[in-house]
Amino acid sequence: MRIDRKLHEECAVFGVSLVTEESVGITYNGLLSLQHRGQEGAGIAVINDNNIACYKNTGLVSEVFTGARLEALPKGSVAVGHTRYSTTGGSMKENVGPFTADYLTGRIAAAHNGNITNAKKIRKRLKGQGLYFGATSDSEVISALIAYYITKEKNTVSGIIKAAGLLEGAFSLIIASGREKLIAVRDPNGFRPLCIGENETGIAVASESCALDTCGFRFVRDVRPGEVIVIEKGVITDQGIRLKQKENHRGLCIFEYVYFARPDSVIDGLSVYEARCNMYLELAREHPADADVVCGVPDSGLNAASGYSAGSKIPFVTGFEKNRYIGRSFIYPTQTQRDSAVRLKLNPLAAVVRNKRVVLVDDSIVRGTTSEKIVRSLKSAGAREVHMRISSPPFRYTCHYGTDIDSEENLIANKVGIDEICRQIGADSLGYISMDGLEKACGKCASDFCAACFIGNGY
Repeated sequence: MRIDRKLHEECAVFGVSLVTEESVGITYNGLLSLQHRGQEGAGIAVINDNNIACYKNTGLVSEVFTGARLEALPKGSVAVGHTRYSTTGGSMKENVGPFTADYLTGRIAAAHNGNITNAKKIRKRLKGQGLYFGATSDSEVISALIAYYITKEKNTVSGIIKAAGLLEGAFSLIIASGREKLIAVRDPNGFRPLCIGENETGIAVASESCALDTCGFRFVRDVRPGEVIVIEKGVITDQGIRLKQKENHRGLCIFEYVYFARPDSVIDGLSVYEARCNMYLELAREHPADADVVCGVPDSGLNAASGYSAGSKIPFVTGFEKNRYIGRSFIYPTQTQRDSAVRLKLNPLAAVVRNKRVVLVDDSIVRGTTSEKIVRSLKSAGAREVHMRISSPPFRYTCHYGTDIDSEENLIANKVGIDEICRQIGADSLGYISMDGLEKACGKCASDFCAACFIGNGY
């Protein structure tokens, strides 16, 4: 059993088209910057002499790509990379991207972030045409569909546009073709982020702008919802091509600002850091507490707690010592060990919380089981009261577009009200930011985002 209390979003993509042959190293660095979006596997595909070489495996980026493994990949000017967290298909090597697909006159490699809701239907159709599938990921379906339509259309870009027009759901795509083209595609709703950067060596495309920054590319702009961009030899040769809108517009997943994205990213013109600072101030305004100290649940809750402290004028303290040497895959074979897992990772600092009224801040409550253990651990360490504050609204509904909650039975806020959640986790009070507060923090209304996990519209 893996102890993991957070929501996760499917993966990250990164690609470059350069005038040099340093694409592999830069793509590796880009994936390191995007590791927070997925830690189950990583892969890189590089174009070399119109052929595509690809290596991928399960594990962190640095584990998959040792120095020797990077050296073994051929040099090339075009590469795409992928780091995965599974929502569709299991966690195995075969489901890690990029996915390569052959067609009559060439080969492509595609990296995908999101979730395709009609993937099973497309897979069945393509199987009927004689295509073979070796994995269970919807990303494999995308690459096969693209290769199929490139063959039918006899043109790489036309085939990609035709294939993308048949996809339903969330998809930010970076596709490398054997003819040294790099194509970026974002679904018409813009569910998942995708942006473009440039420098003197060429063009980079990434899930988040933080990867552009760390790889030395100047942010140019976001890929617009429904846009297809073609890059060749380090230059954008075609842009502004648009896919037709088929669904009611929902916009970017609002959880990118709440939790998924790195704070140093800017997505669709909005700084993630600034949005989160506003959330924490709104949370303090909406749900004040009569308390002595504020602390956060490491790591994501620390900034939230600091912001709440600034808004409430209650001192911010470090309430937990985190064991950073227990990985995501640490195994707890017995129930007793599972019950103590939270204390193994997060141990309260009794000297800080003893006899104190504590405000405990986090970004979300999913199932409630871990929150209950953390609250109990604080009280066991001597905290007199624990008032929990959450910088997102109650997570009540499933997500069909790339978040790993696939059953409303797993969501505590779907089953009981806030007062009962408070009782179950053992807190003295519980407050979530409102949707109005979240919208105000982001400077946009709900219609600008997909917020269906909170308010349930659109399904």
